[in-house]
Amino acid sequence: MAGAGAPAAPQAARPGFDVIVVGAGIMGSCTAHAAASRGSRVLLLERFDLLHPLGSSHGDSRIIRDAYAQPRYLRMVRLARRLWAAAEAEAGYRVLTPTPHLSMGPRASAALAAAVANIGAEEVVADDLGSRWGGAFAFTVPDPSDGWVTALSDHGGVLSATKAVAMFQSLAVAKGAVVRDNTEVVGIDKAPEGGVVVRASGGEAYHGAKCVVTVGAWAAKLLGSVSGVDLPITPLHTLHLYWRVKPGQEQSLSASAGFPTFSSYGDPPVYGTPSLEVPGLIKISCDGGPPCDPDSRDWLAGDAEVTDRVARWIQEAMPGHVDAAGGPVVRQSCMCAMTPDSDFVMDFLGGELGRDVVVGVGFSGHGFKMGPAVGRILAEMAIDGDSKMAAEAGVDLGFFRIGRFDGNPMGNAKKD
Repeated sequence: MAGAGAPAAPQAARPGFDVIVVGAGIMGSCTAHAAASRGSRVLLLERFDLLHPLGSSHGDSRIIRDAYAQPRYLRMVRLARRLWAAAEAEAGYRVLTPTPHLSMGPRASAALAAAVANIGAEEVVADDLGSRWGGAFAFTVPDPSDGWVTALSDHGGVLSATKAVAMFQSLAVAKGAVVRDNTEVVGIDKAPEGGVVVRASGGEAYHGAKCVVTVGAWAAKLLGSVSGVDLPITPLHTLHLYWRVKPGQEQSLSASAGFPTFSSYGDPPVYGTPSLEVPGLIKISCDGGPPCDPDSRDWLAGDAEVTDRVARWIQEAMPGHVDAAGGPVVRQSCMCAMTPDSDFVMDFLGGELGRDVVVGVGFSGHGFKMGPAVGRILAEMAIDGDSKMAAEAGVDLGFFRIGRFDGNPMGNAKKD
């Protein structure tokens, strides 16, 4: 036993932060909030200005819908809805406008059939559509006898995207998180004394017990450079298009009138939101876009092709309500970080960095709505080594592992 006057044994230096989150889009901001809510010392780093329009989390709107063919996403959306409501209550303002959701497309579409069945949506026929809201329903769709399905559920909604990101950043800061923008991360190294050192291009070095990487379209570049992991994530350049509502139809296509968010599973795969963020305009776009390098994008890539496809769809499906002839009034560029199977990546990076680095990337154009659920899961993985909330919600994280691509470049694509 040491004598009374013996010096105390030296203790290992405590890392500067418990959790360092790299990337301040919706996923990173939700992760920072979730970790800070646990009492963790959190640092949130963003390469560009906060709320920038260069990635995947900006803009006026995103759809939230329960209509999913895969039960894992249905469970995650329902979990996310609870967390969206809790965050709105904490912030004192709203970022989610509830609406119905309309799913439509060929009856032969297995994805559509499964999505409709999973949520118990009400199948409606074309004759009912025009009268459901006193004539407000605007779609001209084929009859069921022609092999077409139109199904309605109460579980849609519009999320104000940039406002939502700002909300979670503000809530995180209120709980003690530190936020640094214009800080490009160029390295993540194992610290000799434990934890990680996150290095920025300006020479800064941040020491954390754990790190969570949520960098969207830059995932393959950053993770490849820091760990050698070759993630099959392809950034796509996408467009959000806003079209002018025809005179006299402005109210009927509005969220306040009950007009739904909608998804068409035909060709092209079109989606839209009611007139909400810009009076007199309605957002109608289609999935997909050309591959791009996030650091050297062609901002006009695919513009004419996408615009033409959506315009033709409008002329066939909404001819009396939306003006397609004049072209879109507003074009907003975005990016989707696609995996081969369109499933997310939520896993430990492994290798030398082991379980000290958690990866949340590859959200494939349908992750925004699940941001609060993803953020909670990633924060729990970093802090606890696993996610209790995912288990309680029935979300099998095995679907989201990096290892699913080992020896199978298509990942989960053959499992569903």
